[in-house]
Amino acid sequence: MINKKVSQIMTCDVITTTPEIDVVYAFEKLMEFKISSLPVVEDDNLIGIITATDVGHNLILDKYELGTKVEEIMIRDVVTISPEDTIETAIKVMKDSNPGSGILNQLPVIDNGKLVGIISDGDIIQEIF
Repeated sequence: MINKKVSQIMTCDVITTTPEIDVVYAFEKLMEFKISSLPVVEDDNLIGIITATDVGHNLILDKYELGTKVEEIMIRDVVTISPEDTIETAIKVMKDSNPGSGILNQLPVIDNGKLVGIISDGDIIQEIF
């Protein structure tokens, strides 16, 4: 099972946001769709990512000014994976790419520079068990 390709279990219909959206609206989108991260795209190109944990925590602490845009707070150095990689590779990337901060929950899937999917730890667990 862990030798299957990422493309076989990834979510293809990725919920995304754009850089000019207000952080509050992006957080509402995260909550509405019950997802833990939102890839930030511009012309189908992945330019960043935001997470529910980061945004929610900072909203609670009132760290954002009214009108703060996603592009101001997004993570720009996004860890990604290819649709041709195996599930085993995805697990290793999730485990090893965030030292000291825990395991990554989701990996955007990039093919020829374009966002084509996303794979989550939940996708992998459902596949394995």
